[in-house]
Amino acid sequence: MKKIYNVACELLDPHITSRGDQTAVYYQDQRISYARLQEEVNRFGNLLKDLAVPPGERVLIALPDCPECVYAFLGSIKYGAWPVLVSPLLSADTYAFMLNDSQASVVFTTSDSQAPQVRSGHLRHLLCIDDQSFMARAAAASPELDPYPAREDDIAFLLYSSGSTGNPKGVPHRHRDMPFTAEVYSRQVLQIGEEDLCFSASKLFFAYGLGNSISFPLRAGAGVVLFPGKATALDVCKIISRYRPSLFFGVPTLYNLMLKTLNETDSLKSLRLCASAGEALPAATYQSWKELTGLEIIDGIGSTEALHIFISNRPGQVRPGTSGYLVPPYEARIVESEGMPVPSGAPGHLLIRGKSTAPFYWNRPDKTAETMLADGWLRTGDIYAEEGGCYAFQGRADDMFKVDAHWVSPITVEEVLRQHPAVLECAVTWRKLEGLVVPRAHVVTGPGFSEGMELYRDLRAHVLQKLPEYMCPVEIVFCPELPKTDTGKIQRFRLRNREK
Repeated sequence: MKKIYNVACELLDPHITSRGDQTAVYYQDQRISYARLQEEVNRFGNLLKDLAVPPGERVLIALPDCPECVYAFLGSIKYGAWPVLVSPLLSADTYAFMLNDSQASVVFTTSDSQAPQVRSGHLRHLLCIDDQSFMARAAAASPELDPYPAREDDIAFLLYSSGSTGNPKGVPHRHRDMPFTAEVYSRQVLQIGEEDLCFSASKLFFAYGLGNSISFPLRAGAGVVLFPGKATALDVCKIISRYRPSLFFGVPTLYNLMLKTLNETDSLKSLRLCASAGEALPAATYQSWKELTGLEIIDGIGSTEALHIFISNRPGQVRPGTSGYLVPPYEARIVESEGMPVPSGAPGHLLIRGKSTAPFYWNRPDKTAETMLADGWLRTGDIYAEEGGCYAFQGRADDMFKVDAHWVSPITVEEVLRQHPAVLECAVTWRKLEGLVVPRAHVVTGPGFSEGMELYRDLRAHVLQKLPEYMCPVEIVFCPELPKTDTGKIQRFRLRNREK
């Protein structure tokens, strides 16, 4: 018979006796201890019990990063419901899709979100954290809760992918997945201990932020700083200066913006390590950050389907411009479209295997068949090259394109373009010109530079000094900003769809 294994208990119970009074969560002026965190988690679970929500029901949580989001997430799991973490800033149409797709019977949100405006045949209870009746009911709930007798292979929660090319896909994860990622990445790579304090600019409703702000610090008995808004470069510096975290988790776009705005680095002195994911970190960004701050950025690749990072650089052993090395015991293969291995150094489709990968997509058997392959392998959708055990990102499979029978990696061209002083941000796509595929660059210029033919020629000459002609953009479109997901990923498909 399999052992009872509830991940909410796995993350909290070991700390109650040894460090119950230690601060687990820093939020604005609040300091929430491990003992209080467990009590509030139990209260939310009992609130679901009082509402007669059956275990296994979905609880859609559309909240900013705040203590109540953590209470609801872990409280739902401990009670036996499945929390569904989503952004509090989505449109009514997106909430309607997610509510109907997940068949959630409970929505937990804020009154100013679009989520309360949506109705669903499955919805039974709407809870708002800024509603006085909810607050009174939650405060009156019991701080004691027996955990649902789950098993490590049972589903614990549901995330939604970013949906960059269509409706988002539901990604269920098991009770074992969060502790697994904490053990293999947080402990092996970042070596997070109880003396650490984490701050993540990436939000809880993303897999990256969920690990950074819940499973990693709680598994280690460490603390976490929560910030409810979208963290700008200035916000990040203020937060780090105020709370003095030792680990910061960001995305490449944010690091690049911080480099453009940092006037001094004294506010970052508490940091011992920075981590990055979401997109490949450009080598130039790494080098500039290291020169300015003296800190390494540990870049890696993960996914919603794998829950967190499975290939990563290591502190003291960073290979700038690469994703680094496998995080054991994850396994990886690079294959052709037909599934055959490619030679060392050649690009191919990255497949990974590990205990944290999702077993299926929610309500999407077609996508499950495409992505969750035989023997536990997961098709990531990324093109990689591996040499000497080091993995270098070439681009998303649907972003790569061929010019004159040569593969072009947008990442490679963008890396060169960013080295030009006029380029603040850029993205490379393709279009057909007179029947031929040609590279097309979308460039956001920095202050003090004039857009026009002279800069166009200068940028092309700059690229041609470093790359072959077939990779040089034939067209350069100057634009005020680039379309991005909430995680900061550039949405190249939207640029491809734009008219000239």
